[in-house]
Amino acid sequence: MQELIERLRSNITQVFLGNPEAVDRLICCLLARGHALIEDVPGVGKTVLASAIAKSVDCQFTRVQLTPDMLPADILGVTIFDRESGRFEFKRGPVFTNILLADEINRATPRTQTALLEAMNEARISIDGRVYPLGPPFMVLATQNPYEFEGTYLLPENQLDRFLMRIGLGYPSPEEEARLLELRPSQNRLNGLQSVLHADDVIALQDAVDSVRLDESLRTYIVDLAHATRDHAEVQVGLSPRGSLALAQAARATAVMQGREYVIPEDILESVLPVCTHRIIARSYSAGSETEATAEILDSVVHSLTSPV
Repeated sequence: MQELIERLRSNITQVFLGNPEAVDRLICCLLARGHALIEDVPGVGKTVLASAIAKSVDCQFTRVQLTPDMLPADILGVTIFDRESGRFEFKRGPVFTNILLADEINRATPRTQTALLEAMNEARISIDGRVYPLGPPFMVLATQNPYEFEGTYLLPENQLDRFLMRIGLGYPSPEEEARLLELRPSQNRLNGLQSVLHADDVIALQDAVDSVRLDESLRTYIVDLAHATRDHAEVQVGLSPRGSLALAQAARATAVMQGREYVIPEDILESVLPVCTHRIIARSYSAGSETEATAEILDSVVHSLTSPV
């Protein structure tokens, strides 16, 4: 397991020279059968990172550039009448893949955004009375610019809740940026990136995550953390049960990445911010600082609870 994960990590870092923590969190999402939302300002490598992990796995990969004029049928597919056969046939959309890169998801209208809800939650879609399964594996990698940028549509809370993690990249260090200039154009390196894992390898890793032991004391700790956010004076909407499940699954995936078959408190603490900041709503915050406000609240909640030994 460790060899597979290290092979994947090394392959991604051939083309993405930014925040290594973001790479590990994205791998964690893949192992936990979750979806990832990569949010940051333009030009810091969101699409490069998402494309690198998708190309590193030998499975079907589809990229969709979302725009305001796109319709749900452009994502899911459409039923059309075939004159030759005299029957209606369903033409599958780009969602029928293993890894879907939804680039700049918040540039699409809410109607198009919600077309992904069932796919992300249940790995299937329902069209014209028929159910079509997706994957396995199936993962949505979405990128978005901050909400205050022009031409963006706010993702609703129920859409955000489908993402296991919201990941920020930040700017690279001076050394990383200098290395980036040396290796440009990175698009050529990305196009030449070879897959290092098969789809069966990913499924095996995901099955290993499911078998990781989560002690009763740690389950209680996660529940206490969730209830502390709901009772917090500065929180309007606290962590939901789905959020608790997501935190537990992310902790299991973190344990696998560390080579363990059991979860320790540090696995949970490492996952709290990327898993929970987009799932709680603060009562008040200044414009553009919602993430910072929720991060401060989670930090205070974590420090108010006693971690299991």
